[in-house]
Amino acid sequence: MRKISLNTYMKFIAPWVLPVLIILFWQFFTSTGLIAKDTLPAPTDILDSAFRIFGTGELFTHIQVSFSRAFSGFLIGGGLGLILGVVNGVFPIAERHVDTTIQMFRNIPHLALIPLVILWLGIGEEAKIFLVSIGVFFPIYVNTYYGIISVDKGLIEMGKVYGLPKSKLLIRVIFKGALPSVLVGVRYALGIMWLTLIVAETVAADSGIGYMAMHAREFMQIDVVIVAILLYAVLGKLADTAARLLEAKLLKWNPNYNKS
Repeated sequence: MRKISLNTYMKFIAPWVLPVLIILFWQFFTSTGLIAKDTLPAPTDILDSAFRIFGTGELFTHIQVSFSRAFSGFLIGGGLGLILGVVNGVFPIAERHVDTTIQMFRNIPHLALIPLVILWLGIGEEAKIFLVSIGVFFPIYVNTYYGIISVDKGLIEMGKVYGLPKSKLLIRVIFKGALPSVLVGVRYALGIMWLTLIVAETVAADSGIGYMAMHAREFMQIDVVIVAILLYAVLGKLADTAARLLEAKLLKWNPNYNKS
């Protein structure tokens, strides 16, 4: 029998040991009655509910709607955060006029704006995308801005000495040097993205995973509520994994990210 190497175990198996143990203990406690099933259904019951909802097509529809909202909001808010972070980091005059205002708004909890956003935009798609955009804007802006201003000034001067045009200096030296910080902001923003969407969909929505959870709560369908919670966890993990793969691809030149 082929033995599993320590490196393979640590990379692929070790991260899943604790989640598997939690599920096994969870199943044991609910099966033996130590935890009442009307308080916390067994994992097998939750899995049955997930398959049932998926079979009707309802689950896929809610996932598609939530993903569309999250992706749209991330593109809008993340794109604006990236652009303003670069502009304020590169041009001191822009930083003096804009950064203070952004930092003031950053300290306002964006979820506290939900009542105002509903009054402005109603409960349609615009309100949810707007909230997600605000949520992801600040992490990406802050990390991009501080990444830009933290680039080694010696590298910038070296690029100028070698005669790099301003466009290439910005892309190959300044932005590339700030890229690790930018990608940290992306990973952080992805978590904020799902957190914002959860709240937005449970407060004002007629579709999506959050709506499915709130609708199930009204009928005391705890298994469906847990399915919705686990879906958010899975989607968040997949988004974080995608960001880590992006890091591995874009930061091959950086020894701190070179895993080989």
